[in-house]
Amino acid sequence: MSEAVTQKLVDRAKSLGFDVIKFTKAELPAHIGERLAEFVEAEWHGSMNWMPETLERRKTPTAMWSGAVSAIVLGTNYGPDINPLERLANRTAGNISVYALNRDYHDVVKGKLKQLAGWFAVETDCDVKVFVDTAPLMEKPLAAQAGIGWQGKHSNLVSREFGSWLFLGVILTTAKLPSSAESRDNCGHCTACMEICPTNAIPAPYKVDARRCISYLTIEYDGHIAPEFRSNIGNRIYGCDDCLAVCPWNKFARTTTDNKLKPRDDLVAPQLADLAILDDAAFRKLFSGSPVKRIGRNRFIRNVLIAIGNSDKPELSRAVINLLNDPSVQVRAMAVWALKQLVNVESFNQIREKHYPDETDEDVRCEWERSI
Repeated sequence: MSEAVTQKLVDRAKSLGFDVIKFTKAELPAHIGERLAEFVEAEWHGSMNWMPETLERRKTPTAMWSGAVSAIVLGTNYGPDINPLERLANRTAGNISVYALNRDYHDVVKGKLKQLAGWFAVETDCDVKVFVDTAPLMEKPLAAQAGIGWQGKHSNLVSREFGSWLFLGVILTTAKLPSSAESRDNCGHCTACMEICPTNAIPAPYKVDARRCISYLTIEYDGHIAPEFRSNIGNRIYGCDDCLAVCPWNKFARTTTDNKLKPRDDLVAPQLADLAILDDAAFRKLFSGSPVKRIGRNRFIRNVLIAIGNSDKPELSRAVINLLNDPSVQVRAMAVWALKQLVNVESFNQIREKHYPDETDEDVRCEWERSI
């Protein structure tokens, strides 16, 4: 591939709004796949069954597309103008992960990625395929190999230029492109991301037990969150930014200029009392176009109830009581737990006498019994 075409590709990417573009070969070293296999073998993937199901295809890009020669790795800065850690103190408001405070990044990034890939395919007469975190492709190791950043001890990508805040997109192509220099690990002796994790989900450097991760628990996990994690979840109702936000490399981060990725005012500190009354239609309306929408109303209200239980605000118990008869067993179970955290024993027992006898779900009944 000529240097002129490569430069035109870089210029085009920047004109579309990508903040960084690098190139690497469409292969990953064996140890990357081995590390992923160890993760799956330890069952740290939890209920994300697509991990073992796609393990072999995920180990290296050519296992998914044998014709791939090069990977064009692109980054879009979504740096916030707010400190995610400061929002944890407001216990009457829900804390939504920075990446989900506006439009779904899959849609934002993929739209630009398709434009760039389409242009490149015409320009070079080479085949292309685009990826934004929805296929069995390991974008973070590819980004590190391409020199965009390195995977920190929390396993997420860290950039010298953008800190923790980059959305990644990849174009695999049959074109031969010059590889950029690989990034070196600049974490040094720092363990800030490991130490701040509320649920000890990073037991060792570069190893994450998803089953303990608040992002997994509040987004991917569609069940009753274990009691041992509930108090540490705090007011995090969708995801967790702690290990990203605490990284010292964020001193070089910059605020995003993409209006579709800037935080919506109504999602920065939504009141828990307002969120607790959302029915399915209202939930879908509030989170239209947002990644939050994909977890559904019931899982979301489950998270909201945990946050309410951690609020130390007894006045929020009114919203909780209204959910004790909710059609969702997830919601009813967490309503029982939240109520126990907010009211005195006498009040709790009075409410229990009214609701427990008619409860038919075993998990919800266990919540009532555990709260005695």
